[in-house]
Amino acid sequence: MTYSNIPLAQTVVHLCKAKQVKHIIISPGSRNAPLIIGFTNDPYFKCYSIVDERCAAFFALGIAQQLSEPVAVVCTSGSALLNYYPAVSEAFYSGLPLVVVSADRPKHLIGIGDGQTINQKNVFENHILFSANLKLDLKDEKNIPASEDLPMIKSIEDKFERFLGLQKDIQTFNEESLNTAINMAIHKKGPVHINVPFDEPLYETVDTLLVTPEEIKVSYRSKPIDDYIIRECLEDWNAAKRKLILVGCNTPETIAQEWLDELYEDDSVMVMTETTSNLHHPGFFPNIDQIIAPLDEAEKAELQPDILLTFGGMIVSKKIKALLRRYQPKQHWHIDPERAYDTFFCLTRHIEATPDAFFRQFLPELTHYVKSTYREDWTIVKNKRNARQKEYIQEIPFTDLKVFDLLVKSLPPKTILQSSNSSTIRYLQLFNIKKSIAVYCNRGTSGIDGSTSTAIGCAAVSEKQTIFITGDLSFFYDSNALWNNYIPNNFRIILINNQGGGIFRILPGHKNTQEFDTYFETTHPLNARELCQMYNFTYQGVSNETDLKQALLRFYSKSKSPKLLEIFTPRLENDTILLNYFDFIK
Repeated sequence: MTYSNIPLAQTVVHLCKAKQVKHIIISPGSRNAPLIIGFTNDPYFKCYSIVDERCAAFFALGIAQQLSEPVAVVCTSGSALLNYYPAVSEAFYSGLPLVVVSADRPKHLIGIGDGQTINQKNVFENHILFSANLKLDLKDEKNIPASEDLPMIKSIEDKFERFLGLQKDIQTFNEESLNTAINMAIHKKGPVHINVPFDEPLYETVDTLLVTPEEIKVSYRSKPIDDYIIRECLEDWNAAKRKLILVGCNTPETIAQEWLDELYEDDSVMVMTETTSNLHHPGFFPNIDQIIAPLDEAEKAELQPDILLTFGGMIVSKKIKALLRRYQPKQHWHIDPERAYDTFFCLTRHIEATPDAFFRQFLPELTHYVKSTYREDWTIVKNKRNARQKEYIQEIPFTDLKVFDLLVKSLPPKTILQSSNSSTIRYLQLFNIKKSIAVYCNRGTSGIDGSTSTAIGCAAVSEKQTIFITGDLSFFYDSNALWNNYIPNNFRIILINNQGGGIFRILPGHKNTQEFDTYFETTHPLNARELCQMYNFTYQGVSNETDLKQALLRFYSKSKSPKLLEIFTPRLENDTILLNYFDFIK
């Protein structure tokens, strides 16, 4: 096998392999050549070449999201590293194990005006679990730093002894730093940064390993929740007549169905989910905005819970956040092994466990259910809203709302639905998604910058078909995502093109002015036809209901290339239709 002749590069590659970091996304460069040589010459690794570092990092997130294992991105020195930052912050807030490996210049070349050089140490310090700043190998005794050349070194033999000692110390430091970083990514679920300095020459190879790094294994065992916490929770739970469980972003099948069924048995418990919650039960409330948007202040007060129990990642609905901040529960419990955000400014308890582990300990201890009409009252509201929504959609013209209704109904079962941010994910919240469909969206930071890249990363490793629904600004912003040799033929993009940032027409503001159109909505005349031609996507564009229905009949079927369906909707009508929707369903 071929290896880089640089021991530090061998150490990085060896420990990534030992810790089963299998997927390596590489962006081209020269300073990272020792790493590229190591990763690409070992058949254990699945290596991908993606030029644009921002796209590469979001592509990695799509893989990590699907496989629930760490994925590495490897880049050269300089500004290349900074292009990872949007994905690093997304990984930090979404709890995804991203291992950033950056090549760097030696210390003596930093800060002197050398090309392609920035201050790379700790560059992600506000959005990272751990930064491993590795030390440069000492190539021979001539490389001992001047500060170490002490008077006690009086001979060549003394200097060589000192060299061997320093070399061993550096190797030990690097091994410990690498072990800590990758262990953190695996067990704490988040991004880590490994900065690796290399001196030239960079391309020399050997056919034997020069080092045998030691893997430091860490065992993270989940501890049972203390009995006193369970007792306190039971006492408060049994005294409350209105309990609201609100679920944010959640990986499919992480909570046993028996606990969901058990929660439904309690009439005082109302479970609100979102499209990204990936939890399903006929008695739950999956369309939050549909329920609460038409409420007046008195009705909102009636929804106010005694206990709010939350788990999962970020909440999409701004309306439920506003309601619970105004009508705060007496208690807010959040269940998560690592962190608890005080989203509603009333957090009272952080239960450090997985939701499934908590319910496994907690629910069997319940001896009775509290008599309450809490869920029954809101079920009546839910049924009324659903009926009114069907009426409304039947009578409206071809606009975004009608398009989403048709799309959701058309989605094949047992597929993966990836959504971009802004309007797309908010429209999807208004509809019930089939139980067998897994839904994902980059809601850690809710940016539009890498949605397409993440969806493609997901598609590249998933056995299921991946369908990506996106808006026009998000799609064109991340169009370099299509510069990718790993897109499977069954990948599908549905692009809803309303010629601008439609979400800004829904938000409060002065619409239909030159300033608004240019700087907020950002209107444009673009379409995706030429991009599809360049990147070998089968393209079809539609602009009415009849053509859309006809196109969807064939869109998901097998093909020799990935497909993109572009749906043109009227820019100036979508916001009115949506705002009138909430009045109609009241």
